[in-house]
Amino acid sequence: MTTEPARDPGLQPERTRLAWRRTTLSGTVAAVLAVKTALHGGTTLPGVLVCALSVALWLGFLLVAHRRIDTLAAAPAPVALTSRQAATAVLCTVALAACAAALLF
Repeated sequence: MTTEPARDPGLQPERTRLAWRRTTLSGTVAAVLAVKTALHGGTTLPGVLVCALSVALWLGFLLVAHRRIDTLAAAPAPVALTSRQAATAVLCTVALAACAAALLF
């Protein structure tokens, strides 16, 4: 009978937590720039709507990221990201990029 050695995760969970934090910071910068761009030339209804949508998407991504960071910090072994969380993070990121593109044109 052989026993498997205990898993040594090394620094992988810490790197993953830091990556989520960096991505959250990048999303924050994108949302702030979207708000600044939307309100730069005065307030218009489309600008305010895109601004509100950008903030909502940023908050959605922030929620997913912080749940993931908390999960990684609490578990002794990294737990896989659920497909729902991954889809939400991707949707928020792509939609925030689309809002940024809409503000440019």
